[in-house]
Amino acid sequence: MTDRLPHTLRSDALDNRGRILDAARALFSTDGLDVPMREVARRAGVGPATLYRRFPTKQTLVAEAFADQLNACRAIVDEGCADPDPWRGLCLVIERICELHARDRGFTEAFLSTYPEMKDVAAGREYTLKAVAVLAQRAKEAGQLRSDFVLDDLILILMANKGIHATSTANQVKASRRFAGLAIRAFEACPQHAPLPPAAGPASAAPGRPSRAPRAVRGGPDPGAARGAGPGPGRR
Repeated sequence: MTDRLPHTLRSDALDNRGRILDAARALFSTDGLDVPMREVARRAGVGPATLYRRFPTKQTLVAEAFADQLNACRAIVDEGCADPDPWRGLCLVIERICELHARDRGFTEAFLSTYPEMKDVAAGREYTLKAVAVLAQRAKEAGQLRSDFVLDDLILILMANKGIHATSTANQVKASRRFAGLAIRAFEACPQHAPLPPAAGPASAAPGRPSRAPRAVRGGPDPGAARGAGPGPGRR
């Protein structure tokens, strides 16, 4: 019985760790990185002391929570760099990375942050940017990418992509794909005017809030006059 106790304690600890990471991923994905640590503990069903024992700071929790996304990001840039056509590879990287970030708001915040404690995130970001720089240079030399493209443009894309808000994850991804298509057209040295991915609808509307029709401006032109109608009753 005594010999089994350490194993039982370790199993409980691993279970707590898994629940904490699951809760953190869910909250970071929907609410961003501003979620209080106590809320993560509450969602995971553990006490704050247990949470801080496993993850002393939010930065350590964030880095661990997004390990899978960082690996996915690395795989995307590796696939793009392996393509013999550098422009096609760069397009793949932009499209896939935008989609990856569109599915998880918290990952974008973590990826763009500069917390020194998040060494794994910083290393993943550095790897991605260096790989894109090499790929972009190849595309420029092939005459496919405009010569004034810089790495900061990729950061701008991710920042703008983070601002897309749709009524569902599916629409969020759909809107992100269209946005990536627009960005790619802007970067192409000789645009081919290929069709864009389909629009997602009112992607800018806040979730659960239907867009309202614009109000008539007080003191504005008479609606009847705008339609070409004659003066109303009693008007000369």
